[in-house]
Amino acid sequence: MDNAAAETNDRVMDRNLFNQWFDDRMEQREAEHVPSMTIIATKGTLDMAYPPFILASTASALGWDVSVFFTFYGLNLLRKDLDLEISPLGNPAMPMKMPMGPDWLRSMNMNIPNVLMANMPGFEKMASGMMKKTMRDKGVATIEELRSICLEADVKLVACQMTVDLFSMDQAEFIPEIDDWIGAASFLPTAQKADVSLFI
Repeated sequence: MDNAAAETNDRVMDRNLFNQWFDDRMEQREAEHVPSMTIIATKGTLDMAYPPFILASTASALGWDVSVFFTFYGLNLLRKDLDLEISPLGNPAMPMKMPMGPDWLRSMNMNIPNVLMANMPGFEKMASGMMKKTMRDKGVATIEELRSICLEADVKLVACQMTVDLFSMDQAEFIPEIDDWIGAASFLPTAQKADVSLFI
């Protein structure tokens, strides 16, 4: 074998060794990596309270590191006393099914125009009651229960201090398990490093 062929052979062997080393390192890194997720919760209505808590508790159960940043109206989800209602206005896709009555009534999908929902007295209370009954009948946990599950699963619940200042809120109104009271600038580095970031 001449020198040129020997050098080529050495280079191929070196490349193969490097590729094997690289693959092993990537495999090891992947095995040691803990997936992470951040959620920014901005809405404080009953229907929009479910997604952040369900996603956070599920990801945490899968072994993910989860942080939820509650800002603007989403901060209401961390209050000690939750009195959440649906806001059908601006939610045209919301299906309205009766949770009681005969089968033919329960199977009807009532698409009520937003303008009627907004102007019908007591509609929000009625819609909220219907949703709560449907959730209870289907065995879905309440928001309070889901929040407790998140706390037990070590989900970091982070409150937006700017929202507190903006709306003159009192920290005493909120659950004591809040991990931190910070602004967006302090939360964004966590979101930047997360594998998954969601805005709800």
